[in-house]
Amino acid sequence: MENAIVIIILSAVTGFILRYLRKEKKRGKKCIGCPYAKQCENSRK
Repeated sequence: MENAIVIIILSAVTGFILRYLRKEKKRGKKCIGCPYAKQCENSRK
């Protein structure tokens, strides 16, 4: 039973992360989560 709860929690967290990444890519961000994203040349392209 505990294993099922852990698997459900990990699946939910992974799902939220994937949804966030997809949303940010649609907005046009290239370096998601990078602290240098605004200074990097990749973000200006």
